[in-house]
Amino acid sequence: MKKRVMIQMPITAGIERVFGERGDIEYERFTELSENNILQHIGNYDAVILGVAAFTPRIIENATRLKIASRHGVGYDSVDVPALTKAGIPLTVVGTANSVTVAEHALFFMLALAKRAVQYDREVRKGNWNIRFDLPAYDIAEKKVLILGFGRIGRRLVKRLVAMEMDVYVYDPYVLRDAIFTAGATPVVDWRAALPDMDFVSVNCPKNEETTGMIGTAEMEAMKKTAFVVNTARGGIVDEAALCDALKRNVIAGAGIDPFVVEPATADNPLFALDNILVSPHSAGVTQESMYRMGEWAAQNIVDCFDGKLNPDNVINKEVLG
Repeated sequence: MKKRVMIQMPITAGIERVFGERGDIEYERFTELSENNILQHIGNYDAVILGVAAFTPRIIENATRLKIASRHGVGYDSVDVPALTKAGIPLTVVGTANSVTVAEHALFFMLALAKRAVQYDREVRKGNWNIRFDLPAYDIAEKKVLILGFGRIGRRLVKRLVAMEMDVYVYDPYVLRDAIFTAGATPVVDWRAALPDMDFVSVNCPKNEETTGMIGTAEMEAMKKTAFVVNTARGGIVDEAALCDALKRNVIAGAGIDPFVVEPATADNPLFALDNILVSPHSAGVTQESMYRMGEWAAQNIVDCFDGKLNPDNVINKEVLG
């Protein structure tokens, strides 16, 4: 009997490439991702490729055939990991498949904000050539940037910012200081104390109890009025209400925000009415190349699990590996 895989996102060429080589696997995409609908069907599947929909304890309790939950990405805040662990089901991620992609997006935000990309484009189309003097752009060379998180993405972002001749600082209490020094950056012990000196702050850490709301009113008020906040991690690490208020009051100069607390974000989000913010549709990790890689890795994790050779480096809850 063929093993069945539920796919909770568009089926990419990378997924098709891996599964297409296997005659013992059949797969199908689910587009109705409510908990009740998944509950009705999850018991018929041996594996699942997860998008961003919640994978809850109720679903996991009904996943009686499930051998693996493979995340199409690296974030897993929508997955109940303790429930998977209790059930003995590994949760896998795609390693570095989109790390470069997200790092590039964070750099794109910084450049676009510093160079006034949106404002210049809009005003030049109106014939306002003097915008270059009325609203001068910034160099990012020699500016100070604080990176919150030195994981797969943070490491690659640091490399790019050092190449841009920025003065790079890193806060990550779970990483050896020597690793940060070796990357050409300066480790920071008290990141809040460093805020008044920073021109940019980039969020590149996971969302958890420790990081949710870590950048709020007090943190932004501690920053320069010319500083920018960039978030390419998860919605809610930067407090959206506090950010909106800070941008309205020009407490900071601007922000680049990719993820939101409620997604898809709707047109009535108060942040969208502001001119000093650049937004994207949680697409920092989504390019043609990264989608192929993420699909390929997510599918390969499933194949490897079925074949009994799952790479533990890709497993979040390693305790289930026995």
